[in-house]
This record gives sequence, structure tokens and C-alpha cells, in this order.
Amino acid sequence: MKLYLVSLGVGLLVGVIYSLLDVRSPAPPVVALIGLLGMLVGEQLIPVGKQLISGKAFVSACDKSHAITHVFGQLPGRHVTQVSEPRKDKS
Repeated sequence: MKLYLVSLGVGLLVGVIYSLLDVRSPAPPVVALIGLLGMLVGEQLIPVGKQLISGKAFVSACDKSHAITHVFGQLPGRHVTQVSEPRKDKS
């Protein structure tokens, strides 16, 4: 959640700076966001497509290629547990 708040804060700061400089943002916000979404989804078409061709169901193909986590990132409230190797004690 902290990452999203920092991102929002930085975006607001940049917006204030643009306003103070009397400059418009380089692209209309909706157009820019739709373009970014298209890029993220487009990156996943080939990996998911390969999984679909190999006979996996759509949801399974998305999971196997990590497409959902790539497109949406780590969502707030969702904690990814990392598997760590056991420590080797020096005895």
C-alpha cells in the first residue's frame, strides 16, 4: 500500500509543479493510461498464448506465465511469501 501512496504523492507533486510552471502534461491522462495498459497487456500476449497452445486453460495460462502479477503488480493487502533456503549453521 505504501508504494501506491508514494506513487500518488509523487504524481500530485509533479502535477503541482506543472501547474506552477503553467505547463500541460505531455499526454492527456486517459490516453496515457490506456496506452500503458495496452503495453502491459501486449507484453503478456505471447507468454499466455504459448501456454494456451500447450493446452492450458486461460486462468491457468495466466497463472503459469505470471501475467496477472506482471500487469497489476503487488496489490494492496496481498503479501507474496518468498521461499527462502534454510540456513546452514556452521558447527
